[in-house]
Formats: sequence, structure tokens, C-alpha cells
Amino acid sequence: MTTVRNLAIAGASGSLGKVVIEALLASGQYNVKALTRKGSDAAFPPSVQVAAVDYNSVDELTAVLINQDVVIATCGPTALESQIPLIEAAVAAGVKRFIPSEFTADIGNPKARTLPQYAGQLRIQDILQSAANEHPEFTYTSIRNGVFLDWGLAMGFQVDLKSEHPAFYDGGDRPFSTTTLATVAQAVVGVLGHLEETKNRAVYVHDVVTTQRHLLSLARKIAPERRWEPVSVSTENMERKARENLAQGKVDLVSLMGFYCRSVFAEGYGGEFARVDNEVLGLGYKSNADLEIILKRVLQ
Repeated sequence: MTTVRNLAIAGASGSLGKVVIEALLASGQYNVKALTRKGSDAAFPPSVQVAAVDYNSVDELTAVLINQDVVIATCGPTALESQIPLIEAAVAAGVKRFIPSEFTADIGNPKARTLPQYAGQLRIQDILQSAANEHPEFTYTSIRNGVFLDWGLAMGFQVDLKSEHPAFYDGGDRPFSTTTLATVAQAVVGVLGHLEETKNRAVYVHDVVTTQRHLLSLARKIAPERRWEPVSVSTENMERKARENLAQGKVDLVSLMGFYCRSVFAEGYGGEFARVDNEVLGLGYKSNADLEIILKRVLQ
């Protein structure tokens, strides 16, 4: 496959999208076009071309994607469906590679695939596979990175350090893969530099495999004056409650949190990646010292 130069990014103003743009620009190798919704006031670096689009119009999207080599989607969970016309337009415009807005747990795991919050990503995966089969010049790469390390700690997902009684899910000893936003962005850059090795498949990356107990032990080392008394929480019970909430039409993040915790901390759901593609993509790993730096920022 030839090299790529022109990239279009959907969802570029989000938490991950901004970091991806920074990494692409820092590489000095790509021309970046940010796709925004009409009426958006999102701001980008001067070197980024901005195109306001109607995400429901395949014709409009196709016109914007002409001469683009790659489309990268970093849209949030509520906008996953917007990728369907975007994929159709990418095929019509002759885009070589599509990186969908997956950036999540191991949805290839049979148990994780049963969790409702991943239905959107799985549908997009099926659409991409069909498009690649029908149009051999069109390819895709999904990136799976587990929990966002820095963002997740700030939100209290892995361990709620703002609480005196953080939850330890299923005992707090389950190893899980976790990755900073910056490393995920570097994984995107790595995919673009290794198109053949990453063609039509998912790549797995993580900065580190850790546990809730280990993270809390590091936090105690950093802030010995703080007192944390963890409480045990069952992810099975959390999933049951999340399914009840879903049946009642509650679809906000808090109501469905049990599904996410199940995919990361429950046994057999693939929270710890069995293999990763760090070496293929030119990525390293993080040490305890790196984790302490991230934890210090959260605790401050």
C-alpha cells in the first residue's frame, strides 16, 4: 500500500480528537482536515483545514473527502451512528483507510460482545468488514486500548481517589490494560506508518497492565496523609442494575456504568489484553514512576 498524506478527522474537537490532531501535526507528515458539524464554533491550530459538514448527507461528505487518504473518527458514544454515512462517503471518495471510533475494551472478547454498550461499535465493525470485502481498495483498522489511563483516573473510573471509600470491583485484584490519551494518539500515528501490518484488523495497545489495588498503593505512597477505605463491589450486580436501567430507558453514563466496569474488571471479559501491537506501532510501555506522575496530577 502506498503512503498516505491527507487525513480527515471526524469528532476532532473531543477529548481524544484534540490529542490525535496534536500527534499528527507533531509528526510533520500529514495534512489534517477537521470535519465539524455546521454551526460548530470549535477552534483548531492554524495549519488544520476545517470543513463544516452535514453528517447525514453522503453526497456532501463524499465531496469533502475527495483526495483524502485516511478518515479517522474520534466521535463520542452518542455519535457512533454518524460513522455509517461517513463510511459510505469514504468508499465513494476513494479513501484508502478508515479508523473508526472504537478506542475501547476488547470487543472481540465473546463475553464483552454481549454487553449492550458495545452494540454500536460492533455494528460499525460489521459495516467496515463488508465495505472492505466489497471494495478491496478500501481498508480499515480498529484500535483497542482498554481504559483511558489519565482521563479515567481523573474521572474516578479505575479508582475514585476523591472518595474515602473507593469501590474495589470484584476484589480489586483483576489485572486490566490501560492507556493514556497521548499513547492512543501515537497508536493512530503508528497505524498510518504501518498500513500493511494493520490492514483490515484490530490492533491492541496498552501503556501498562495494572490493578486497582496497585494503583491505590501508589496513591498512598504519594499522599500518605490521605485515608482510603475501599469497599467491595460486585460487577455482576452492577451489570444486573445496568440492564434494569436500560430496560427503563435510562441510557446515561452513570446508569450504564455497570456494563463498562464488567468489561474491564470482571473475570473472562478480556480486560487484560492477551497480546498487544505496541512493537508493531513503535510504542513503549509505562513504569510505576510514570504511573506515579499521572496519579500526582490527579491527586493535586
